[in-house]
Amino acid sequence: MSFIDSHREDLGIEPICREAQATGLPGEGPKAEPIAPSSYHEHARRLADPGRRPARARRDDEIKAQIKRVHEASSGLYGARKVWHQLLRDGVAVARCTVERLMAAMGLAGVRRGKTTVTTVSNPKAPCPLDKVNREFRVERPNALWVVDFTYVHTWAGFVYVAFVIDAYARRIVGWKVSTSATAGFVLDALEQAIHARRPGPEDGLIHHSDRGVQYLAMNYTQRLAEANLVPSVGSVGDSYDNALAETINGLYKTEVIWRQRSWPSASAVEMATLRWVDWYNNQRLFGPIGYIPPAEAEANYYAAIETLDMVA
Repeated sequence: MSFIDSHREDLGIEPICREAQATGLPGEGPKAEPIAPSSYHEHARRLADPGRRPARARRDDEIKAQIKRVHEASSGLYGARKVWHQLLRDGVAVARCTVERLMAAMGLAGVRRGKTTVTTVSNPKAPCPLDKVNREFRVERPNALWVVDFTYVHTWAGFVYVAFVIDAYARRIVGWKVSTSATAGFVLDALEQAIHARRPGPEDGLIHHSDRGVQYLAMNYTQRLAEANLVPSVGSVGDSYDNALAETINGLYKTEVIWRQRSWPSASAVEMATLRWVDWYNNQRLFGPIGYIPPAEAEANYYAAIETLDMVA
């Protein structure tokens, strides 16, 4: 069409179409698809009046706008699967294959997970609680199981460490901390934030599960667990599967925040980015294992259901 647009005044539309069918347009070879003059004229009319375009093309444009909105709202993190689920939540009826097709045409894609790095430094002589989780991270309610772990980030000023406390029920981050040193006090700060936010009681029987890192087995940390009525649980040595849920959240954090930027200037820059991500993760990010809803919504649904049952009773 662009070739005809450029040469129609000199050569005429019909002669160009006949030549294209016989020998092909320049650069296209002799097997170019035939172009009828009527097809060219209809194409021109559709450009002048978008309302004449086929219904599917108009629908595709509408869906593309919605896809662009959702993809940008996720900061470019969502792939076709999560974009599709978010569109359904927003009341946009569309097939997943349509979202995949249009995202490919738009050049949009989500982020992909990379390799994980082991950060656990254990002390084989330290007393260690038993593993009370045994890789079973599905629980029936909030405040039944917390899993904890930390990871590290390269910055211009050196390493920065980021610790998370995750409630296993809805995968909600209930505590976190950024520090320039990987001490027991650093992970204890994340725990204190979680305890303050959730106020667990002895009736909860809340299990606190970690790896065998020396920070989590330090005396001041284990004493705080006892004071807060948390039941300690520790995985086996050198086995990330025994704390797989925490490793998963670390991986998401690195993929969705840290690896998307080539370098980080300081701990404060990492802290601000982590603050924004945790808020988005808890309140907006769709999470497949809990039904493609945000963690905060999953917990709200749980408490709403309990309240309904109490009213019925």
